[in-house]
Amino acid sequence: MLLHAPGTLALDPLLVLVAALLIDAWLGDMPFLFDRVPHPVVLVGRAVAWFDVRLNREQRSDADRRARGVFTVVILVLAAAAAGFLVDLACRHVRFGWAAEVVVIAVLVAQRSLFDGVQAVADALAEKGLHAGRSEVRHIVGRDPQSLDVYGVARAGTESLAENFSDGVVAPVFWTVLLGLPGLFAYKTVNTLDSMIGHLSPRYRSFGRAAARLDDLVNLVPARLAGALIAAAAALVPKAQAGPALRAMLRDAGKHRSPNAGWPEAAMAGALGLALAGPRRYADRVVEDPWIGDGRARVTPADMQRALLVYVIACALQGGLILGLYVLLRLAAR
Repeated sequence: MLLHAPGTLALDPLLVLVAALLIDAWLGDMPFLFDRVPHPVVLVGRAVAWFDVRLNREQRSDADRRARGVFTVVILVLAAAAAGFLVDLACRHVRFGWAAEVVVIAVLVAQRSLFDGVQAVADALAEKGLHAGRSEVRHIVGRDPQSLDVYGVARAGTESLAENFSDGVVAPVFWTVLLGLPGLFAYKTVNTLDSMIGHLSPRYRSFGRAAARLDDLVNLVPARLAGALIAAAAALVPKAQAGPALRAMLRDAGKHRSPNAGWPEAAMAGALGLALAGPRRYADRVVEDPWIGDGRARVTPADMQRALLVYVIACALQGGLILGLYVLLRLAAR
């Protein structure tokens, strides 16, 4: 991470990151702020949509659309990294600028919002039944909620929790540790590009190819780290097991169509004795994927609560690793 200029009451970047994770865990999406101004990810989404409308036209050849997709990715990711560098520069040269950096990082990490989204599904299923569960789960997954029974809704919520722990929590932190705010801004842009245009649909198969491949690349290490954190957290959760989590992760992660999503999903499946993934129905297609994990596919709201506890402890373990890295670096600097 980039260092702060002397004389600005700087806080070590790793401590800034820990403070940001604590703020995010407390305040979440900060609706009091983003009801008034656009969220940074919303701004990135608008930029992606602008390029999509102007460059991804059906009459163009596949090769042309692929090239324009590469151009879109390069321009937006470089612009995001530059914006991150400028924000970081400003924070390093302003008194108490680290406090602004804490808020910026907290805004771009999704610990609390992911927890709240999955908790809402579990509560809806347990308290109001299938219809309410379907209504809540559509906010966090792309599959057709009307095709899901009670177990399918709970399974979808659990899978979303595991997968998004990687790309919504671990990956942003990983790239912040590695490259500071430029890395965080660039990563969130890559992730937004993938979510918007990195699909296999006819419209995006060519134009979104570069976005999807880059997203796979930048999540390679974070996904495996996320799986390891879930397995470690399972050792601390009643009725969860670390050993089966590790075995399922190493055995089944490669069964997932994504090179990354299988790692945290398999770890969660093994930890809780579940089977996740499997056949799924989306609005425009049915995905006939193999099952991950060798437990039961009938996931319940109680299983979701156990998964949420694993998730909370995994987030805490990640914070502990950052603090441990801070201590090691301080000792090495002596």
